[in-house]
Amino acid sequence: MRIVIATGNNDKVREINEILKDTKFEAVSMKSIGINPDIVEDADSFRGNALKKAMAVHELCNDYVIADDSGICIDALDGAPGIYSSRFCGEDSTYEEKFKKIFELLKDVPEEKRTAHFTCAIAVVRPDGTNFTVEEYFEGVLHEEAKGENGFGYDPIFYVPEYGMTSAEMDPELKHSMSHRGKALRAMVEKLTHKEL
Repeated sequence: MRIVIATGNNDKVREINEILKDTKFEAVSMKSIGINPDIVEDADSFRGNALKKAMAVHELCNDYVIADDSGICIDALDGAPGIYSSRFCGEDSTYEEKFKKIFELLKDVPEEKRTAHFTCAIAVVRPDGTNFTVEEYFEGVLHEEAKGENGFGYDPIFYVPEYGMTSAEMDPELKHSMSHRGKALRAMVEKLTHKEL
């Protein structure tokens, strides 16, 4: 079953399809079906932003639409950058610039206080316009240097102590088994498969 993803982020589309590979759902990007609305993410929560994106794309097609809003929340920074993760250091900043700023902000913070978590909220809008959201988390610690080639975004600095590596060093299957997005997508599939269809 086709699900349209309200994103222009190809890394996100690839990762969502990796996680959904053993389900009956196949995700396609909004751009691949000719939809590219200008959506301002101005809600005050991950759930709010996800639902806003999903509703905007749903108005332009008759499919199931999902939107993911996710980010990293650093405890020593009172949960920042949070919903501003992709815009941290400015709209067009690179992840290297974001990492540099985070390292600077945390330079006097000891490792045991560098705790953080990823949050992923997924909003689903059904063809009839009804909707729901799910939200999941991935706990870790911020590394002092970027490591690993897998994943994207903040993965190279997100260290998972029980595995002794960053999420960017993990095999994708291992990462998806515990990540915020993996857990949220499985919760979404469970809800769609057993309660909705």
